[in-house]
Parts: sequence; structure tokens; C-alpha cells
Amino acid sequence: MPSKNDCLPGRSQRIYNPENHFVTGAPMSECMSKEKPRILFGMGCFWGAEKMFWDLDCVKVTGVGYASGYTQNPTYEEVCSGLTAHSEIVFVTYEDESNLEDLLQVFWEGHDPTQFMRQGGDVGTQYRSGIYFLEKTQEELALKTKDIYQAKLNAKGFGEIVTEILPVTEEFYAEDYHQQYLAKNPNGYCGHGGCGVNFKD
Repeated sequence: MPSKNDCLPGRSQRIYNPENHFVTGAPMSECMSKEKPRILFGMGCFWGAEKMFWDLDCVKVTGVGYASGYTQNPTYEEVCSGLTAHSEIVFVTYEDESNLEDLLQVFWEGHDPTQFMRQGGDVGTQYRSGIYFLEKTQEELALKTKDIYQAKLNAKGFGEIVTEILPVTEEFYAEDYHQQYLAKNPNGYCGHGGCGVNFKD
């Protein structure tokens, strides 16, 4: 991981000014809303990761972007250079805290959290596994469900979970063409495949 001093400076203006969700029509500004609970997930390439969440009944809106790095308002090319320290993330704004465990189940099952700085053929710091929380209760449940899923993985012979669980600091939207990418491009690339281990038996 590059240090802050080694990262690109970025820019002051937003890369993307959110409008409406391509699939649901919901206002994309709710991805950073303070009125509903929300959480950020890093699961590798954000194209496939976002699709796992937008049709869930408890989800108000999804979007994709960058978090847990240093560069201000980075471009996709800058993130892919490895010189921003950002993770590709999915914004998930949801109804209420009772939904969080269901969302975490989708997170754990939807990718391989034992892969370090990669998902499948996608390799790089931007593809790392991460949960980025805004509330202490989110951190607590993330850690609790991590322990539960680790036990499930151990029983199937998998290694240790390497998911980072950190507070959200700064967060940025990705460019418009990345938002709901697999709805706009139904045959587009999706490199996701979990471990095949269920969170709940």
C-alpha cells in the first residue's frame, strides 16, 4: 500500500455528480445520505458487487465509488494505478439496522474474503476486501459476523479472512459509466465468485 505522501493529489471537483439510479430510479445522492443507515463494502470489482445489492427489498439505493485511500476525487485510471490507496466500494443505503445482518451475509457469501489484495483474476490494492462503517453498531456486527463466517470457512478448509474493517473517512463517487454497470452492460465482465460456503446453514 502506498503511503499518503506517495499518493496522487487528485482534484477538488467531483468526478461524478449523482442523478438517478439506472435500475430503480432512486436518487443517487442517497448513497451519501445522513437520513438512512448506510455502509460501504469492498468486494473486488465493484461492477458485479453492486448488482448483488440493488434488488434487495431492504436496500434504498446503491452506487459505486472509492474509499479508504488518500487521493481526492480520484479517477478510475488513478485508482487502478495503485497510487491512491483506495478500495473499489459499493455504497449501500438501507432501511434500518435490522437489515444489516442480511447485508453482511450477502457480503461474506458474495466474494472470497480470504484473498489478499485481489478477487480471482483481479489483482491490486483496489480489489481488497473491506467493510467501511459509519456507526459503532455496524463495526460490532461486522466483527461478529466475521467470526461466524471464519468458523464456517475453517470447517471447509479455507484460510483466514483478510477483510479490513475500518471507519469511513472520505468517500468518493466513481464515474457515471461505472454506476449500475451490469444493468447498462448485461454481458459485461463480472469476476465474482464466493467460496461456496453459506453464512447460515
